[in-house]
Amino acid sequence: LAVGWRSGAVAAWATSPGSCELVQSTADCTGRWLSSIPGSLRGDTEELLLDVNTIQVLGNASLLSYHQLRHLSLTKNRLELIEPGTFFSSQGLHVLSLADNLLFKNYSLTAAALSALPALRTLDLAGNRLTENMVSVLVWNLSSLESLSVARNIIMRLDSSVFTNLTKLLELNLEKNYIFEIDQAFEGLQRLQKLNVAYNYLPCVVEFGLTQLRVLNISNNVIEWFLALETDDLFELEVLDLSHNRLLFFPVLPRQSKLHSLLLKDNEMSFYQRLPNGTSLADVTVQFLLIDGNSTNITTVSLWDEICHSNLSSLRLLDMSQNQVWYLPEGFLAQMPSLTHLKLNQNCLETFHLLEGDPLAMLTELDLSQNQLVELGVEVDARDVLPNLQLFNLSTNRLRALPPGVFTYTRKIASVDLSRNRVDLCPKPAVAGKAESPPCVDLRGVETLTHLSLAGCGLQGLGGHPFQGTSLTHLDLSDNHQVLSGDLGWLQDLALTLQVLFLRNISLSSTAVDFSAFNSLVRLDLSENSLTIFPTSLGALKLHSLDLRDNSLPSLPPDVVQTPLGKSLREVYLSRNPYNCCTLGWWDALQRVEGLHVPDGQEVTCSYASRTLSPRALPEPVLRSCRWQTADLALLYLVLALPTCLTLLVAFVLVFLMLKQKLLKMVKSRCGVSSSY
Repeated sequence: LAVGWRSGAVAAWATSPGSCELVQSTADCTGRWLSSIPGSLRGDTEELLLDVNTIQVLGNASLLSYHQLRHLSLTKNRLELIEPGTFFSSQGLHVLSLADNLLFKNYSLTAAALSALPALRTLDLAGNRLTENMVSVLVWNLSSLESLSVARNIIMRLDSSVFTNLTKLLELNLEKNYIFEIDQAFEGLQRLQKLNVAYNYLPCVVEFGLTQLRVLNISNNVIEWFLALETDDLFELEVLDLSHNRLLFFPVLPRQSKLHSLLLKDNEMSFYQRLPNGTSLADVTVQFLLIDGNSTNITTVSLWDEICHSNLSSLRLLDMSQNQVWYLPEGFLAQMPSLTHLKLNQNCLETFHLLEGDPLAMLTELDLSQNQLVELGVEVDARDVLPNLQLFNLSTNRLRALPPGVFTYTRKIASVDLSRNRVDLCPKPAVAGKAESPPCVDLRGVETLTHLSLAGCGLQGLGGHPFQGTSLTHLDLSDNHQVLSGDLGWLQDLALTLQVLFLRNISLSSTAVDFSAFNSLVRLDLSENSLTIFPTSLGALKLHSLDLRDNSLPSLPPDVVQTPLGKSLREVYLSRNPYNCCTLGWWDALQRVEGLHVPDGQEVTCSYASRTLSPRALPEPVLRSCRWQTADLALLYLVLALPTCLTLLVAFVLVFLMLKQKLLKMVKSRCGVSSSY
């Protein structure tokens, strides 16, 4: 239930005669199967929510009782017509939502009704199968509009006639239409600040000159180039989203702007100042042929020079991920002294150089993952490289080492991802016969480091104390099959600080690690290993999350819920283990623990006589067989021995009775006592 709350208002709910819920001056009639607007609501209603009903027509008398109406929502009805006199009694309406209806059927009459709303500020016409001509008619007399959405319609082409009178418009949403051409459609919207044209079919943007615009979203089109107007005028543009297009070149941006976020993810961009074979193209220009009616213009652009002419001093976020960039032009990043987030992941970079006094001094996040990096360069004797860097992602490259002491320069580094690189950690034992030790990454003494991923690095038997002097709270050692071979003293260095530990797929056996010292651990991943028995040292931990999937566990300890682990667990993954259907006492106990969630509970199975069953619904014959198999052996032996004992006792009594007289005579004769016979 979505209701607009006013500050200081006391919620006082009531039920209206039309089954609507009322709070203060809001009536919520959502999903009531109404075919018309209730006429018996309070006359001072200011907000009326009629979403998800079956209303087809708003008649001239539909809103006669609601003179103070400010907000009307009719989203997801079957609305085909709004009669011209519908809003005569509600001319103070500010917000009108008509999304997901059928207004294309009688749009001219509906337009006449809308023209009677002189105070309307927000109008939502999304999802009504409207063409550009229909939209033009519907909004022609709505000069008071500040926000308009015509998303999810069938608009194909926009020109200057569509939004002519919307001189106060601040926000326009055109996403998810079929727009392939825009011809001066926004030039008259002098106050427009936010424009969304995402998910359309625009092939290019040329002579972009909307200087007043602050946010422009043209993502998910088929744009191959973006060319701003060549002018020294200041553009108010702050956010430009060109992601998920087909850009071939870095966009030619306004020379003067307030741009702080530039999103270029998932394009086909590269730089062509030099080619991989060493050929220089610094003096080569690119010509764009622009055809407008009968006139033809040729624009000549030197892309790398044009980049330098753009003032990007305010840029804080640059996302160039998922492109074809294999190098960055010299001085490219020097234009961005305020840059705090740089994403270059999923490109073709082979080297990346960090220079002292680099403009990246403000950078807090650098993502170079999924490239082809073989080298991370740092100037010799550099002492001030990336001083504010906090997140450094180098995963999935070809690195074997990092520059010595690189993390001593990054004085605020908190998270490093080196996964999927063939790196080793220092100190590394020297190889016999070699004067130099193999290359390695030195993390010792990096006090600010808290998150470290070394998954899939091929680590083997870490020696020495590679994490000494760190305060790691999150460590991922997954997919390193021999990382726990040899002395494990290095792991104990983290016992006091480590909170999250991933040991997935490291060929871990049940007795390899003693976890009892890791008192701070709250999350542990032991999935995809070779555990055949539950590690007893886990019982003393107070984990919140435990992952035991894809092991060889036949059962868990029956008293697991009584341990500190069982009392602290909030989430446990258990599937894909060969559990024994006859030893599921632990499973039943877990089901009774309040607050414990087993996300993969539906996938947990057990085995019985070559059958795979669900522990949630074991057949009765299986339960009976299991009860017999798991009965107390002492009781079983007693049951078997009792008939034998009874037989022997009866035999002894019979023998005694048969020989009683003879035995008495024998006793008397031996004792010399006279008989009374």
